[in-house]
Amino acid sequence: MNRRNEWALITGASSGLGVVFAREYAKKGYNLVLTARNHDALRTLADQLTAAHGISCHVEPADLCAPGTAAKLKKTLDAVSIDIDVLINNAGMGVHGNFLECAPEKLTNMLQLDIIALTELTHVFGRAMASRGRGKILLVSSVLGYQAAPGYAAYAASKAYVLSLGESLHEELKVSGVTLTVLSPGLTNTNFIAVADQPVSPVMRRMMMEPEPVAKTGIKALESRRASVIPGWLNKMASQSNRATPRVMQRRIMAWLLRGA
Repeated sequence: MNRRNEWALITGASSGLGVVFAREYAKKGYNLVLTARNHDALRTLADQLTAAHGISCHVEPADLCAPGTAAKLKKTLDAVSIDIDVLINNAGMGVHGNFLECAPEKLTNMLQLDIIALTELTHVFGRAMASRGRGKILLVSSVLGYQAAPGYAAYAASKAYVLSLGESLHEELKVSGVTLTVLSPGLTNTNFIAVADQPVSPVMRRMMMEPEPVAKTGIKALESRRASVIPGWLNKMASQSNRATPRVMQRRIMAWLLRGA
């Protein structure tokens, strides 16, 4: 245990943004609970961070696509007396393609992970934080949560839910001493793109960000007690332009971009 004796729980910690979040919180001296499906990747990351920063890392492999996993994770951590001070709700997946052509099981898994598991994790760990009068929660949404996205219809809708939930809870939880912030990245250079089977157009590739500045933007916003943040000026400009753009034009532009033209 380090001198601060504080713990950060990071979901989806085996790759992409999750790895960066883990590294950044390890640098800050937090002990870490790392969870994802890939045990070997988690163990390797935990060993690296423990050696580099002298922190404690608790590896807890879990499939958040399975119903009830969030509650089981909370019980497991309670059994070893680990109280979570920072929750990084990073785990997520997308399903790209025409909605009617998407495999139903993939859509179900996505909604379970992006909506249900995120909500359950926020609820069970948020209640514990509120009872102690302190805590921080980061929800990872997407710029697609700000608009319709043909080709990513269900995913964009799930991220709209995360954005609305997070901004609402930011206000609700203030009185309990818990800070909640929503991070809404644009296209980021992680394996999310390959898993979603998403083509990337030249225009979108120019807007792609690396995971490090995205994660750091989220952490800074959380520490500053902001309700929400969009990393990258191009992403900010695109999302803000929606206010002055008819919705029919928004969705047609997104349909063109997401075709990979």
